[in-house]
Amino acid sequence: MAQDRSRRPAAGGSQPRRSDSSGRPRGGESGGRPRSGQGSSRSGQRQGGGDRRPPRQGDWKRPKDEQGPRTSDQEKYDGPPLPEEITGKELDRSVAAQLKGLPEKLAHRVARHLAAAGLLIEEDPETAYQHTLAARARASRLAVVREAVGEAAYASGHYAEALSELRAAKRMNGATAYLPIMADCHRALGRPDDALKLAKSPGVASFGPEAKAEMTLVEAGAHRDLGRMDASLRTLERAPLASKSRSPWVVRLRYAYADTLEAAGRENDALAWFHRTHAIDSGEITDAAARAEALEKKQG
Repeated sequence: MAQDRSRRPAAGGSQPRRSDSSGRPRGGESGGRPRSGQGSSRSGQRQGGGDRRPPRQGDWKRPKDEQGPRTSDQEKYDGPPLPEEITGKELDRSVAAQLKGLPEKLAHRVARHLAAAGLLIEEDPETAYQHTLAARARASRLAVVREAVGEAAYASGHYAEALSELRAAKRMNGATAYLPIMADCHRALGRPDDALKLAKSPGVASFGPEAKAEMTLVEAGAHRDLGRMDASLRTLERAPLASKSRSPWVVRLRYAYADTLEAAGRENDALAWFHRTHAIDSGEITDAAARAEALEKKQG
């Protein structure tokens, strides 16, 4: 069965972006690490003579080439290298404002990791995810950080982690904007029934057109996962497929409808909707033109 590319999220935002035709997806320095060897014992003192204490840890360091490898926890805490050109000022003001309660140095480091994640999430989502983990290691009590981890985890295919982090963010700030991504995570984890439950959440009624479209894609996809093609079509038919808008969310809805029609064996209807999709897909976010051409050749 052919697949579209319709949804996925952006780090630092809360809207999903693209998935398959049915909505399936294709996210002050803390802490003071303790300093060892700062005790006050003088056990090396010699009777009747000068102090013969051995050097304390911290009085000297082994050369880097003699130091052992860093543990996985240390690597996660440090995160990937931060390019010097990333200052943290790249963040949206609303995100930066939520970091102001942190000590200045800590806020700066967290901001740089979040900014790096946002810049990398499209081309290298796994590295973006590692940056968000470094931010979480320093500021796990901030909803904006947990949201960023969830979105980056989703983008890089860590769906269980994404679901856990977005649940945590939702508990912290009560936001419902994460619901389409959370529902899509349930689908990716093989739990379409749970995705359908989230699609019926009361908060969905207050969504704007784009967010409603995203949830519609997931809901229709969950019905397809369960073999309910008629229910999937009905779900899409309740959406504004005939909207005059050329926004990407309308393109994705039309494409998903055409794809589902083809999967249901209604090839003539599917062909018409692939053409209608292509007519408004100026950004070529789908392969609607190629799908229409393939159907025309098939029909002779």
